[in-house]
Amino acid sequence: MPVLLFLIDTSASMNQRTHLGTTYLDVAKGAVETFMKLRGRDPASRGDRYMLVNYEDVPFGIKAGWKESHATFMTELRNLQATGLTTIGQSLRTAFDLLNLNRLVTGIDNYGQGRNPFFLEPAIIIAITDGNKLTSGGGVQDELHLPLTTPLPGSELTKEPFRWDQRLFALVLRIPGNTSVEPEPLGGVPPDDSPITPMCEVTGGRSYSVFSQRMLNQCLESLVQKIQSGVVINFEKTGPDPPPLEEPFSLPWHCCHKLIYVRPNPKTGVPIGHWPIPEAFWPDQNSPTLPPRSAHPHVRFSCLDAEPMVIDKVPFDKYELEPSPLTQYILERKSPHTCWQVFVCNSAKYSDLGQPFGYLKASTALNCVNLFVMPYNYPVLLPLLDDLIKVHKFKPTIKWRQSFENYLKTMPPYYIGSLRKALRIMGAPNLLADNMEYGLSYSVVSYLKKLSQQSKIEYDRLIALIGKKPPSEAGIKVRWRGGGISLAQRRDFIQQLQSLTGDVPTLELNPKEFQGFHLALLNKGLKPQSFRNPYDIPRSHLLDQLSRMRRNLLNTSVCTLRGQDSDQFHSVPIAQMGNYQDFLKAAPQPLRDADPEQPKRLHTFGNPFKLDKKGMMIDEADEFVTGPQNKGKRPGDSSSMPGGGPKRRRCMSPLLRLGRAYTPPVSPPASPRTSSAPDPDLIINHLNQNHYGSDGSSDSDGEHPSSDLQENHTDHRDEEENGRPQAGEPPLGGDGGAEMVLMEEQPTRYLSPAALKKHIHTETTKVNNELRALINKEIRKPGRHYEKIFLLLKQIQGTLDTRLIFLQNIIKEAARFKKRVLIEQLENFLEEIHNRSISMNHVDTL
Repeated sequence: MPVLLFLIDTSASMNQRTHLGTTYLDVAKGAVETFMKLRGRDPASRGDRYMLVNYEDVPFGIKAGWKESHATFMTELRNLQATGLTTIGQSLRTAFDLLNLNRLVTGIDNYGQGRNPFFLEPAIIIAITDGNKLTSGGGVQDELHLPLTTPLPGSELTKEPFRWDQRLFALVLRIPGNTSVEPEPLGGVPPDDSPITPMCEVTGGRSYSVFSQRMLNQCLESLVQKIQSGVVINFEKTGPDPPPLEEPFSLPWHCCHKLIYVRPNPKTGVPIGHWPIPEAFWPDQNSPTLPPRSAHPHVRFSCLDAEPMVIDKVPFDKYELEPSPLTQYILERKSPHTCWQVFVCNSAKYSDLGQPFGYLKASTALNCVNLFVMPYNYPVLLPLLDDLIKVHKFKPTIKWRQSFENYLKTMPPYYIGSLRKALRIMGAPNLLADNMEYGLSYSVVSYLKKLSQQSKIEYDRLIALIGKKPPSEAGIKVRWRGGGISLAQRRDFIQQLQSLTGDVPTLELNPKEFQGFHLALLNKGLKPQSFRNPYDIPRSHLLDQLSRMRRNLLNTSVCTLRGQDSDQFHSVPIAQMGNYQDFLKAAPQPLRDADPEQPKRLHTFGNPFKLDKKGMMIDEADEFVTGPQNKGKRPGDSSSMPGGGPKRRRCMSPLLRLGRAYTPPVSPPASPRTSSAPDPDLIINHLNQNHYGSDGSSDSDGEHPSSDLQENHTDHRDEEENGRPQAGEPPLGGDGGAEMVLMEEQPTRYLSPAALKKHIHTETTKVNNELRALINKEIRKPGRHYEKIFLLLKQIQGTLDTRLIFLQNIIKEAARFKKRVLIEQLENFLEEIHNRSISMNHVDTL
């Protein structure tokens, strides 16, 4: 999940206009939206997280952080205004601290225990600025300086404010105010010479000098391609140079500051790795602190050709290097079967260069260079493990154990966890003792835990402050005079101007234009007077206050003191009228309900006819009833039942009420019966007796009792399997929460045979369709729990042919999902139904 943080310059110089008529700030906002559209074409953009920071002070400069939604991001982006100073150093520090806020809690950095490239949170900071002078409250700066002090806990563990998976890219706007006559230069976009460029290069990014809208679009497309999951590493040559190439190579390849790609696993979407990159120090269990690490590890490579070593059962990590002069030089050597070993200085106990932990090797197709990360000092360990597998057959001898223990003494202790996992994969989990130390002292472990807790507190504190508006500075508010005569329309004022200038001035001043403005006060000790109680006025200010009150009363001055109208207090821009969620966030926490059984009131902002769809139930006639309407009312309350009697309501479909017996509309209540295995007798009893007359009796009786007929409609599987009613249904016999469905006594009504046949066919089709949906849902579930399917098959309605066709369709559905066991059971079930029907027809003919 890459994090994309936009750092927008909101200094006053961003108000300058381009030759297109738009300001630099408008260009920056459009660039962000264009970038998001270009990024949205990639399917991997679904996991992107967008953040927005401007040049205001913390925390007001954080407009969208870890918790804000995409809608909040877009709203804050559109509301940005260019009114401040160019405090890019402070804003960059704010952006880095925001990204690093949660790293100690999640343990991504893994301080003191090696650097894991597969533990990363890739982030790209895109700064959009005009490249002007760095202005601040202390003056104008020539160089970019980031503040050294920060409230972020654990910042002293890393020398730099950024991490190895965070890169900075800068779009420096140089679009002129006048249309340029010279043609635009073709080719790539050059880097800018502003102070932010060195900071970009240090993090592994770059800057772009943008002179036109076309170049801006070109830069945005390039930035979209830069979104890669990886970490930045410093590669540096050590030892003698390799033999020269046939053709001279002029590019500087000895030092390289580039990215290694950490590809996520296509199945899980998360990178998988086994071995860390070693620390630049040997861990001391007696040391109370950890030495600070550099953000990017310094990896040295030796140009002596070595043999690449790989064992089948020993895992290794493979990372591709970003194209650079180093990769180009290695590929031009055309030796894919040799490698260059890599080291980290001071990682070993008795060696300055350390032992090799991997190697650089060109791919077989010579199209890229890969970094192989192996166990520490792998030229010693891998032959030992190879002998353990092939020679000793996982039964080590004493001599082998001595060699293995000697190797463990030269290995950094934090490799023990990775080595134990690798041995478990190999099938030798007992080679390492469980009580081996990891190399960190107790004081360091306690210190890291304390930092993690402090980081969590700082995270919660900053998250709570994001979105709050900065407090307004004390000043004199400019008030509109209302219906009074404006200063520009006063005759004496116009005459005075005419005597001074000699011309008749034509002034068009809108007094409402400055409504809501504040005039800054030179004297900070002077506060606007807003006394309502005369006893609040200090004794030393009584005379001054009295003179002000006299002037206001007699209206001797030009300006009259008048407050805002009531309409102006409630006037809201149209774009903000629907922003009800922000109003809810700012509202105080409501008190809890006195009666928790009462249904919560749903706010219907924006739609007075809004209904709660969660409580909506559909019955056979497609009529809906919303939730528990009579909840909390007494059943005998006549006020809730107009007309003096109980209100009749149609019953819901039985298939939507799993866990209750399905009773035909006019038949007596069903008697529940449980069964754990499919019983064909139930379906055979129901083959010819599913039609009911208008008086509630079956077409034929005598041979089959009525209770058997009702059992075909019972469905108690949820209560039998779970021991409780299904969620959403009130418990049987419960008080208060249960609804009572009262049925009125209906007079006997007789239907014609055609209408009765049509009604029965409609009901049968509807029930069978609902059954088919439920059975198909059960078939799609994994596992071999088929009891529910056969319980649902008992409820099939219709003639024998209808039931057989239904069962054959279920067998086809099971064949789609290759449920062989289920298909066999269903075929046996179908064959038994055939045999029973044949025997019943034979009995009927006798």
